[in-house]
Amino acid sequence: MLLGKLSRAGGRLVRRRLATRPPSSRLRRMSGGLGMELGERRPPGELKRKAEEMENRGEDVSGEDGQMVASRAPGGDAAPLARRWETWPVGGRGGGAGAVDLTVMSYNILSQDLLQDNAHLYSHCRPEALVWSRRLPNLLAELRQHDADVLCLQEVQADHFETQIKDALHAQGYDCVYKKRTGQKVDGCAVAFKTSRLCLLSSNPVEFFRAGDALLDRHNVGLVVLLRPRGRRAGTLCVANTHLLFNPRRGDVKLAQLAVLLAEMDRRSRLPDAAVLLCGDLNSTPWSPLLTFLLAGRLRYRDLPANVVSGQERAPRGQRLLPDPIWSPALGINRRCQYESPPASSAAGAEEGVAAGVPAKGREEASKSWRLEHQFCLRSSYGPRLAPDGSAAITTYHARSSAMVDYILYTPWGPEGRGLQLLGRLSLAGRAELERAGGLPNARHSSDHVPLLARFRWHLGDRS
Repeated sequence: MLLGKLSRAGGRLVRRRLATRPPSSRLRRMSGGLGMELGERRPPGELKRKAEEMENRGEDVSGEDGQMVASRAPGGDAAPLARRWETWPVGGRGGGAGAVDLTVMSYNILSQDLLQDNAHLYSHCRPEALVWSRRLPNLLAELRQHDADVLCLQEVQADHFETQIKDALHAQGYDCVYKKRTGQKVDGCAVAFKTSRLCLLSSNPVEFFRAGDALLDRHNVGLVVLLRPRGRRAGTLCVANTHLLFNPRRGDVKLAQLAVLLAEMDRRSRLPDAAVLLCGDLNSTPWSPLLTFLLAGRLRYRDLPANVVSGQERAPRGQRLLPDPIWSPALGINRRCQYESPPASSAAGAEEGVAAGVPAKGREEASKSWRLEHQFCLRSSYGPRLAPDGSAAITTYHARSSAMVDYILYTPWGPEGRGLQLLGRLSLAGRAELERAGGLPNARHSSDHVPLLARFRWHLGDRS
């Protein structure tokens, strides 16, 4: 998810070659000017004070040695991203009484703690753009501007959620469900929904960590939430939100985490009556085997290197192949990403009266070796290319790479009369436009990701 650095001369960005070596001493001096060694965390108040001191002294934050760095132009502000609304014709298939229109946003808002832990990724940014007291108003303004019916947020820092974000969302008419990452991690995932339009049927936090499991030893989490249109007797919307492991070389971990999430979705979603949304930062590119698996419903992984699964590395190193099976049978999840038996408790448990898991039917046949499947028919709200030039769509940008890793996946409207029909979406930007804006985060856009926003017609399958 991560992009190089930029250089600005006389207020104009000049693109240089990507840096592939460790940060130079100049870059270390830049972070040191903020009182931070690379990767060192400092309190937001100190970061803000140092940023103001640097600005008062008129200090430059540009780099050298051919690295891509964005320096500040005197008095210059970040250019706004020119994102437009793209609509889809509905044809002759209208909504009627059995349909509800709703908007859905997925947004990795960049935890302040992670930002400060990884300061080297944001050396291209104006220091004041990295201060939480400036970032929070921008983030909340974006949420107010787009006013989505359903929000799926990632990297939501727990203390900020409890003291600032939750109350702000409540004031905008949202109810919220939150799951903090396990272990010593301080951020997590949140799902919020407009109470004027939707009501909560159930919520289930999903922890991927399994004690004693060498594969599922990371502290990523997810949420599976069931919603219903307010005032309706029918219609269930299963909303899954997650942030998968970043490590490009651990495709085996990513697939195992995804299998846990899909198994939870399977036992909660009440198919075929439910429409399904899968949102989040999947740390995988559009052409990766992981995304292919989600969209095709199957993956053959014989001779597939683990570091190719997510597509994050253009020239993957090493050839450690995925094993068969990928995860231990003790997990209780089969190759169809369904529970073979009621799962062991992995979190606080079901809330709002969610029933215990139902065992999946049957066992795997030996012929399904080296293959994964899932039962959800999923489409992506966004394609990997931008019109009209076909350049790559980008959802995240920082000092190591830029890529599309965030998604809103959905189950399309089918012959049975249920599902989601894509009506429109907020366009994405390409790398060139993000560079013109000064990279991410900046004074206008306060995360290293951009929000995804899609509008759907939710066909409920009833006429009441």
